[in-house]
Amino acid sequence: MSTLALASPHPGVLAARIPLAPHAAPAVSELVQRAQRGDEEAFGALYRAHVGRVHALCLRLSGDAQAAGELTQDVFVRVWEALPSFRGESAFGSWLFRLAMNVFLGKRRATGRRERRVFSTAEPAFLEQARERAHSGEQLDLEQAIAALPPGARSVFVLHDVEGYQHGEIARMTGIAEGTSKAQLFRARRLLREALSR
Repeated sequence: MSTLALASPHPGVLAARIPLAPHAAPAVSELVQRAQRGDEEAFGALYRAHVGRVHALCLRLSGDAQAAGELTQDVFVRVWEALPSFRGESAFGSWLFRLAMNVFLGKRRATGRRERRVFSTAEPAFLEQARERAHSGEQLDLEQAIAALPPGARSVFVLHDVEGYQHGEIARMTGIAEGTSKAQLFRARRLLREALSR
């Protein structure tokens, strides 16, 4: 990966070069096959085709622009490493989103372990953050309200209501029970209604 550089979707995050293809865009399956053989130009084309949606997913999951930029970089590093194992049993976009979700969850687990060593809080201060914003005169919009959700509820909400995954798929991707996914979605919707009604 040291020779492959990625363009940053967010200012201030590492930016680099990916050559632009001078010819008509080939099909995704052809690009995947070429990238699996180490073709950096093909990988660059895949990157450009998917970076916007991956960054949007990372932004919604993390709730933070800087973290989303870093996550997006990490996702595409992981894609480059894992691409040889892609068998085409699902669409490339679905495989990519599952991989992005795994990268996000891995980072969240690592961060959670670090935070538990430093802080001992049982519940994220979602409502307090919303109240602080309301008292400061800043209006909450939907993106801010989603970003303020507790991480588990935010992940399920984004995957179900934004990306369209079913609870069974979310359970497999995140390692939670299907019932937990449904409960987190219910919680997320309730918190969003409360935050947006202020």
